[in-house]
Amino acid sequence: MAHLQLVWVLSGHGWADCTVRDHRAEVELTVSYVTAGPEELLTAATRLVVGETECRAQFEAEPTAFRWIFCREDTNVWIRLLELADGKGHDNTGTEIWSTQQTIDVLARTVIRCFDEIVREYGESTYRGKWGEHFPRTELEALRTAWREHRGDWTTSSTPSNP
Repeated sequence: MAHLQLVWVLSGHGWADCTVRDHRAEVELTVSYVTAGPEELLTAATRLVVGETECRAQFEAEPTAFRWIFCREDTNVWIRLLELADGKGHDNTGTEIWSTQQTIDVLARTVIRCFDEIVREYGESTYRGKWGEHFPRTELEALRTAWREHRGDWTTSSTPSNP
């Protein structure tokens, strides 16, 4: 399985730049606060951790949208990122801009680390001031709790850290 990294940088009021990379490729997304993109991503990761086999999250970039599609099989997750001209469009109207296969453990740890880094870098108050919405604390803690409760269920080649 490949290394996975997710970086979120607040770039202006209501805007963020999100970089996603693995050992093969990197993609940069622009994200707007007009929808609950961070909450959707955290919730999708949580749903995968507790056993769902397919879920989605979406980032809006006004008018472009970036849709995350997650398909889980056993302890592995296939992640696809689509770029869509219209966020209401069907998956098949989008263009795949990045994909990877990771373990569920790697995905959960990566998303947790990303949001832990956001709050460390900005603090919840500054995040709210720059992003325009509250930091997704409830969704982050739900993911962290689910990951801690379920990580023993997975067989991984790496030892989980404690985000």
